[in-house]
Amino acid sequence: MSDKIHTSVDLTGEDIHWAPEGGLSYGRYLALDDVLSAQNPITDEHDELMFIIIHQAGELWLKLCLHELDGAIACLRSGETGPAFKMIARIARIQEQLTQSWSILATMTPADYLRFRDKLGQSSGFQSAQYRMLEYKLGNKNAALARVHENTPVHDEVLAALNAPSIYDETLKLLAAEGFDIPSEATDRDWSKPYEPSQAVEDAWKTVYRNTEKYWALYELAEKLVDLEHRFQTWRFSHMKTVERIIGYRRGTGGSSGVGYLVKALDLRFFPELWTVRTSL
Repeated sequence: MSDKIHTSVDLTGEDIHWAPEGGLSYGRYLALDDVLSAQNPITDEHDELMFIIIHQAGELWLKLCLHELDGAIACLRSGETGPAFKMIARIARIQEQLTQSWSILATMTPADYLRFRDKLGQSSGFQSAQYRMLEYKLGNKNAALARVHENTPVHDEVLAALNAPSIYDETLKLLAAEGFDIPSEATDRDWSKPYEPSQAVEDAWKTVYRNTEKYWALYELAEKLVDLEHRFQTWRFSHMKTVERIIGYRRGTGGSSGVGYLVKALDLRFFPELWTVRTSL
């Protein structure tokens, strides 16, 4: 009967209760038919399936990063630091998963990759809209990079991320709301422009770090952000070394400079004063 619960017994002796016929199942809930049919290699090379899955899984993790980051920004905007801490910490753990994925990709040798690399055409990870939005929301406001996404369905989303306050912008507004002397150029500016470090902001963080009991929530927020950037940089470094290991200093697919671009990215800072204050304490 269609409304009957089906029961079976597994090898451990535990009863397994299956969903009613036509009801919600594991596969339906996770849309596994769609997910597992989304890998479509364009060659017969063995390693191409791994290459596709690594990048697809990465995009799913990026989707979760954006979800958590949007939530954290909204919480900071409303002064709710507690929930934001959990979301920021979760992003840092996701970064660990993304970093680990490069070690899997590194099992592919240069010879393995060259067997299908030319078939990839102009496709490149540099074109990841989710990665671009993640960087914008963290604070790397390079407007020129948004042009990569012109004439794509996600262009408006990318521009929205570029023009909105980053998580560090919201953090500095929170510092100002707590009575710290934060210059207006840091709290009321064109959010699409790169943030310029400020001695006044570093001095505010110095006060927080020297009075942790008084400013515990701000201190914890600062350390959560440092941990997030640390793990983001670890991910970037692993990406760079994996690319270097597989293709050396060849140009990347899609015309990017490959390892050269990735090396330069390692010098970027999302939360500059949280790093410089460590020297001045």
